[in-house]
Amino acid sequence: MTTQVATRDINSNAVGEPVEVVLVGLGHRTVGYAAYGEQHPEQLRVVAVVDPDPIRRAAAAERFGVAEDRQYDYVTDLPAEPLARAAINGTMDALHVSTSLELLDRGYDLLLEKPIALDPDSMLQLQHRADELGRTVVVCHVLRHAPFYATIKQLIADGEIGDVLTVDLCEAVSYDHFATGFVRGRWRSEEACGSSFLMAKSCHDMDLMAWFAAPGVPVSATSMGSLRHFTEAKAPAGSGSRCVGDCAIEETCAYSAKRIYLDLNLHGWYAWESLEHLGRQPTHDEKLASLAGDNPMGRCVWRCDNDVTDHQVVSVEFDNGTTGNLTLTANSAQGDRTIHIVGTRGEIKGSLVSETFTVGRFGSRDEQFTTETISTTAPPDAEGYAGLGHGGGDLRLVADFLAVLRGEAPSLSTTALADSVNGHLAGFAAEQGRVERRWVDLAELRR
Repeated sequence: MTTQVATRDINSNAVGEPVEVVLVGLGHRTVGYAAYGEQHPEQLRVVAVVDPDPIRRAAAAERFGVAEDRQYDYVTDLPAEPLARAAINGTMDALHVSTSLELLDRGYDLLLEKPIALDPDSMLQLQHRADELGRTVVVCHVLRHAPFYATIKQLIADGEIGDVLTVDLCEAVSYDHFATGFVRGRWRSEEACGSSFLMAKSCHDMDLMAWFAAPGVPVSATSMGSLRHFTEAKAPAGSGSRCVGDCAIEETCAYSAKRIYLDLNLHGWYAWESLEHLGRQPTHDEKLASLAGDNPMGRCVWRCDNDVTDHQVVSVEFDNGTTGNLTLTANSAQGDRTIHIVGTRGEIKGSLVSETFTVGRFGSRDEQFTTETISTTAPPDAEGYAGLGHGGGDLRLVADFLAVLRGEAPSLSTTALADSVNGHLAGFAAEQGRVERRWVDLAELRR
């Protein structure tokens, strides 16, 4: 069966004028959220762009019709008086707090890309400042807005499985995705990006865990994991320093940069970032030459400077007795997120890729248990839904953010900054617990 999802209709018309926004950090996340305004110009209008890269700045300005005098290098270049009601902040992780504090002080409400911060202290500083100024900050926990997860949350809220006892999640990152982002790419090293694998990739999942366990609040956490596979010690015979050039096994290697980025045409946003200076689409030969040259995406996955874990297990205790577990692993053939929630009256099991889950209930006089399979897949031609990222959550997140700014009642998926802080603190505690090999009380981090 197909159920009505517990998310706002992203095609509903706004009342009054569109909400005006400033785009800060013109990567694919920010631009993707801003694309909502192209589908719904009556609800969202981009009035300024901020990015130190002149090519990205010019491209975004042209796409969204931003005047030349509304294009800025840095948030500190913005006028003292706000140009818009809100800003979409999709800067790199290490810049989230500093840019957000500037934007808050200049009068903007925020849609902020995750993770909020790289450490608990600066995150709590941001929360304090937002509270002090009375500003709205919504963190881009887009999975909350995916129909798959929103429908599960609605069933829990309706008491369909009773009180939640355990929340077991798994994020299986596909081999090509992990190689791109966490071995060759900018999230490969804590020193390079400031984030652990857990917080860079799965603060989504930590947020989901806290959301499903609510009203329980996380109180302690730990984890275990390591970098096991993507090391030089595991490099197969015949591999070289780069896939194009000195590798004798490139044609048979699953991680071949030529295979992944050229033949399969995957992850192009990251793979050809080093060619953005061309100001046009690079040719096949230019792409091939870059993989043989200085493009970091051309490096052998066993000979990079990566240091983040490639597998990890997280455990969290909540103040109401609920327990949560997250398995995070690289090298899945197909990326997926799976879920298994057990309550006092039943359970929910499902897969985000299939957009289907099963509800199992017991207690009937005549049957040992009953099951109901629920699909959250929209029809292929559903306007504003098909093709959206993160299971359909990306643009629904934007719709909810705009609705909150218009003073409408938030949907069940909308997250307050304090809620996002809880999930982040559990992640920070779990990572500290992994390093120190102990359970960490979240109260330690709040101090």
